[in-house]
Amino acid sequence: MKIDKAISASMAMDETTWDRHANPWSVYTRVPLMMVLAFAIWSRVWIGWWALLPVGLVIVWTFLNPRAFPPPASIDNWASKVTLGERLWLNRRARPIPRHHASWALGLSTASAVALLPMVYGLAVLEPFSAFLGALLASVLKLWFCDRMVWLYDDMQRTETAADSAPSTPERRIPRS
Repeated sequence: MKIDKAISASMAMDETTWDRHANPWSVYTRVPLMMVLAFAIWSRVWIGWWALLPVGLVIVWTFLNPRAFPPPASIDNWASKVTLGERLWLNRRARPIPRHHASWALGLSTASAVALLPMVYGLAVLEPFSAFLGALLASVLKLWFCDRMVWLYDDMQRTETAADSAPSTPERRIPRS
C-alpha cells in the first residue's frame, strides 16, 4: 500500500486537483497515455535523442492533466465516478472498503503492472509486438480497474445513503480524504 501513497504524493494531488481530475475530459484524455508513451519512446528509432522531447511532453501532460480541466458540473457520470472511487481506494486504510473491491483492485493493479513488462522489453529491444501488446494490455487492465472504482464508489454511496436515510445529491457525494 505504500506504493499507492508514493504515486499519489508524486502527483501532488490536493483537494482542488482531485475535484478538477473528476472532470470527464481529464479521465478520458488519460486513457491513451500508455500507448502514447510507448509510441514516444519508440520514436527514438526515427528521431534519435530528439525522442526525449515527446517522452518529456507525455510525462509533463501526465502531471498537468488532473489540473488542466475545471471541476465537473456534475459527477453523475462514469468518468467522474472513476476518480471518486480511486480516492476511496487510496484512502482505504483510514476508511475501509469492502473486501471484494480491495482484492479486485489490487489484482487488477498488479496485472496491469505485470503487463508493462512486455512493453518495457519490446521498447528496449525494439520488438513492436511485445511493446504495443504490453501497452495495450496494461491499458485494458487499467480501464477494468477504473470500472471497479466506479463500482466501489457506487457501493460506498449506497451504504452511506442507507445509513444516513437521507437522499444524496451529487455535490454531497464527493468523498474527502
